[in-house]
Amino acid sequence: MQKNILILALFSLIFLSLPVRADQVKIVNVELEKSINTWTAHVTLKHGDTGWNHYADGWRVVDSKGKVLGNRTLYHPHVNEQPFTRSLSGIAIPAETRIVFIEAHDKVHGWNKDRVKINLNRSSGERYTIKK
Repeated sequence: MQKNILILALFSLIFLSLPVRADQVKIVNVELEKSINTWTAHVTLKHGDTGWNHYADGWRVVDSKGKVLGNRTLYHPHVNEQPFTRSLSGIAIPAETRIVFIEAHDKVHGWNKDRVKINLNRSSGERYTIKK
């Protein structure tokens, strides 16, 4: 019995000493608002932030050719605030652009390939809405 308790305690110590693993950052929702010449994006992210070494540290708006149209840097972890929304205004999207993507980044995994594709000709789609 005492041997089983010792083994259990040893495994518990090993398990608790392992780093907490967070998955890649997920874009939960995007809301785009058009003003006269620019756009504002409100992006909701979810990530298992574990502290300063692993947290969602940004998102960006890119066109279909990969040109960055807007970039939002996140300067600190949001361990106890999940999901969370951050905004960026003054995004210049050329009038001829019809498709943009929102991409999210975290300190460990980099840019997540699961980005949100936004058709600017539609008022809503998968994980996004547009207000004009």
